[in-house]
Amino acid sequence: MQSTHALVRASALALGIAGALACGQAHAAAFQLKENSAKAQGRAMAGAASAKGDASVVVNNPALMSTFERTTVQGDLTAVDLSFEFEGGGYAAAGTPLQQPLRGGNGGNAGGVTPVPAMSFILPLSGGFEYLTLGAMVSAPFGLKTEYEDGWMGRYHALNSDVQIVDLTLAMSVELGPHFSAGLGAVIERSDVTLSNAIDFGSALCANPATQALCFMPNPITGPFGPQKNDGQVEVQGKDTSLGFIAGLSLRPSDRLSIGYAYRSEVDHRLSGDAEFTVPSNVATILAATGQYVDTGATARLTTPSVHTLSATWQATDRLALMAETSLTGWSSLREIRIEFDNPRQPDAAEPYNWGDSWFYSVGGEYALNDTFTLRAGVARDDSPVSLPYRTPRMPDQDRMWYALGLTWAANDHFELNASYARISLVDTPEINILSSSRSRLAGSFDGGANLFGVSAQYRF
Repeated sequence: MQSTHALVRASALALGIAGALACGQAHAAAFQLKENSAKAQGRAMAGAASAKGDASVVVNNPALMSTFERTTVQGDLTAVDLSFEFEGGGYAAAGTPLQQPLRGGNGGNAGGVTPVPAMSFILPLSGGFEYLTLGAMVSAPFGLKTEYEDGWMGRYHALNSDVQIVDLTLAMSVELGPHFSAGLGAVIERSDVTLSNAIDFGSALCANPATQALCFMPNPITGPFGPQKNDGQVEVQGKDTSLGFIAGLSLRPSDRLSIGYAYRSEVDHRLSGDAEFTVPSNVATILAATGQYVDTGATARLTTPSVHTLSATWQATDRLALMAETSLTGWSSLREIRIEFDNPRQPDAAEPYNWGDSWFYSVGGEYALNDTFTLRAGVARDDSPVSLPYRTPRMPDQDRMWYALGLTWAANDHFELNASYARISLVDTPEINILSSSRSRLAGSFDGGANLFGVSAQYRF
């Protein structure tokens, strides 16, 4: 049946891994999470790869670990309060004689509060290895959880997205001189993804000449088959563990100036899991002979992007420090998501993404009120890699601005607490106008943003 291939493509939306991850749009470009340091968040991430004293440099620039003189443990936690709501409408069976307005609400607030934890450890060696510093860090560089209300008008594009990507980074830095060091690390990345969306079996049956007559028996109004009358659902789960690397350089030409460069590699994943289909009983009878839309295994390839970061910190006075940072994220590596089903009767499906590379710019500063309290603030611009043709409810992505504040309380020479708040505002209204493979057209805009509440504790032995 022609509808079979169309419905396979519809199910591909549920396994559009990049799209689901992109629901983190309100706090970093596409699906990137920058929330690995409450201290750096207070400066809108300015100086994250060049400022001393923050153990998150294990992942932000491992070369800076060489500036630590004592064993250091640090824990960070950021609560991401994400909010975005859809306003618009659309049509089922769009462009056909059976076209009708999409039924359902706006999906409610698809966001919520999500904790993003991080834990880092830095160990300077001594004796014959005093030029080496080792570090380890657990962080979440990508992912978020979002959920639309069941039955909302965009259900054929997205329902639930639960994405968890966790890194274990093992790194070392080498002191190459009093003003220069280099760092290198291995990244062990674990991905765990669960996605779901509805399938409009009724529209697909009506579009297929072999089953079209069913939609006119006795007529399109009272017949048992038709657009939005025979909804099913697909849920896909996939997991993978893969490897990448990070590298960094730290140049400190004077006690007042620190310049850092860091590179994070792409990480290639082959997600493997299961696809579970829910098919209405009257549709299941029709599709039984095809052997399709039965639970099966599924795999998909996903490449998380490379990131180049250039950062600088200038100690302008004994109390005032100024920071700046820019990074380039290589989203252009994400061109397509292809789904391969274990069921040989269900052909592969592919969804194009064609994202572009994106830039992040930030400036910030710190002011030491005294030996105990330090204030910080920053502002940043975060460009989106997603253009209008590829924007969907899973990725209502748009350029955004960061406005951040932070505070450090140094209780003594060993222990400090940090807190930060950042408001993320969209620069423009993200609009969508998309057509699904089952001819569900959804058009409208999203209103959203995020509040980031960060805390951290650091202990130096």
